[in-house]
Amino acid sequence: MTASFVAYVDESGDEGFKFLPNEKGSSRWFVLSAMVIRKENDLQVVQLARQARELLKKDAKKALHFRELRHEQRVPLARLIGDAPVRTVSVLVHKPSISEPEVFQQQPYALYHYATRLLVERVSWLCRDHYRTGQGDGTVEMVFSNRSAMSYDNLRGYLSKLKLGQAGSDVRVDWSVVDPQRIRAVNHDQLAGLQLADAVASGVFFSVHRNPYGDYEDRYLRLMGKTIYRNKGTVDGYGLKLWCADPAETARVLQAACAVRQSG
Repeated sequence: MTASFVAYVDESGDEGFKFLPNEKGSSRWFVLSAMVIRKENDLQVVQLARQARELLKKDAKKALHFRELRHEQRVPLARLIGDAPVRTVSVLVHKPSISEPEVFQQQPYALYHYATRLLVERVSWLCRDHYRTGQGDGTVEMVFSNRSAMSYDNLRGYLSKLKLGQAGSDVRVDWSVVDPQRIRAVNHDQLAGLQLADAVASGVFFSVHRNPYGDYEDRYLRLMGKTIYRNKGTVDGYGLKLWCADPAETARVLQAACAVRQSG
């Protein structure tokens, strides 16, 4: 049988720890997001991307990049995603909150790997809890936006070690849903789902990232709020996993994420 779900994964922000005044240097936040849809509805992702290009007056063959859009173009794209039959999961790492950053500087992409673990955990719960009998085999097909310098064999190996209990503790992935060896990477411009996952990750990033003037734009997160995975109405720890030691920042993000739901 085929997979029951597809999860398109992309990131925003960088993995550096060189923080300079006025929000210069490394980004304070690193965001890894997944946009999850039932496999049987996957064609709707293509239709949604086509609709977005038509709305934004973009060439039919041009790949969408959220960062390249103006604010007035990002808003309707976020709204389209917010109304789509998808669920989103995002891991938000506030890097200044990491007390021992050297742990993630010893090996390339260590922070990305750890964020992937947290993301895969939550994607596995989402798919497990929303599986419908007869619609696939209950698994999720995970497709990552290809980072040309990063080895996906290493990422699969890291997750396989977690599955075997050889790396880390308190791993809560439902391995009946996720097979590390079936994870694949595809170039951003090749799949509509990855272009929309880019919009999710970048929209969340810009909703928490402060510009050099100290301002941020959380409207994107508010517009996409309906898609965030909830467990018994709760987004914290489920559709949004925050690693942040600043209570004010955490409260701000969660308030933005829940604003749409509260307003109906």
